[in-house]
Amino acid sequence: MATKKALITGITGQDGSYLAELLLEKGYEVHGIIRRASTFNTGRIDHLYQDPHVNGVRLFLHYGDIADSTNLIKLLYRLQPDEIYHLAAQSHVRVSFDIPEYTGDVTALGTIRILEAVRETKLKTKFYQASSSEMYGKVQETPQRETTPFYPRSPYGVAKVYSYWATVNYRESYNIFACNGILFNHESPRRNETFVSRKITAAAARIKAGHQDRLYLGNLDAQRDWGYAREYVEAMWLMLQQDEPDDYVIATGETHAVHELLAEAFDYVGLDWHELVDIDPKYYRPAEVECLIGDATKAKTKLGWEAKTRFKDLVRLMVDADMEMTQRDAHGNTMRPQV
Repeated sequence: MATKKALITGITGQDGSYLAELLLEKGYEVHGIIRRASTFNTGRIDHLYQDPHVNGVRLFLHYGDIADSTNLIKLLYRLQPDEIYHLAAQSHVRVSFDIPEYTGDVTALGTIRILEAVRETKLKTKFYQASSSEMYGKVQETPQRETTPFYPRSPYGVAKVYSYWATVNYRESYNIFACNGILFNHESPRRNETFVSRKITAAAARIKAGHQDRLYLGNLDAQRDWGYAREYVEAMWLMLQQDEPDDYVIATGETHAVHELLAEAFDYVGLDWHELVDIDPKYYRPAEVECLIGDATKAKTKLGWEAKTRFKDLVRLMVDADMEMTQRDAHGNTMRPQV
């Protein structure tokens, strides 16, 4: 059987790195789009090159940008991928309030550009769009499912709603196999430290080791449905293995407040977060999303997928990785654990 070929935008991010691992394990030839930068930003996927006996030469990176439609069209003509996973975006919700125009251009119009490239090249490819629970925003029902109306509360959420409906429109207008994965918060040791989950677990490790004094956060009462990113990328793959394209909520079905994550992480290393955390108003959003909790019944029924790693285990997994990283950094070793 011919080797399947996949193209991943955002391959250097948390989800992209886990997805690349998964697809390589399944025998795919994997291609990723990376932006040219003055410094290397491939740290999350560098380990995939280290064992040629496992991965051979089945991972290829291409310079490009989802703001460059000509490049996307040329790349699709050349690669002819069987599957496209569109993960690239300006994905930080708080930052989207500071750079709304850029967020709209990259996160919303970037999706149109790649869908147009698929239409223009007439590829018989399968397309995955990384949609987000932030589309629900000021939630209209609890829990949130595929039929829940959207009410985004940030430029990021608005851009993701645009991308969601663009994906549905191209599916219905041009008969493209296009799916939306509405993923609720998913974390890991590979999460960027500007996101609250990793910011907390990294701070717990560093404060415990004496390398940091305090932690500054915003809204501690916001509630989120937190899962493990490594498991969530399997749901992406499963969506593109179905006979018909569809849209799916991917979530754990549990919600926890930021202060619960704080307590879990700091208690785990023997610290009292109340003594070490300060509130900084600059981290508040102009419009807050108070509570998100997803109903992944459809994914369980149709894809056979469900979350396995629960909240407490996820937090401890991340703290353990950050403790290890703190020890490595203390000894001058900058290698990152690939949990």
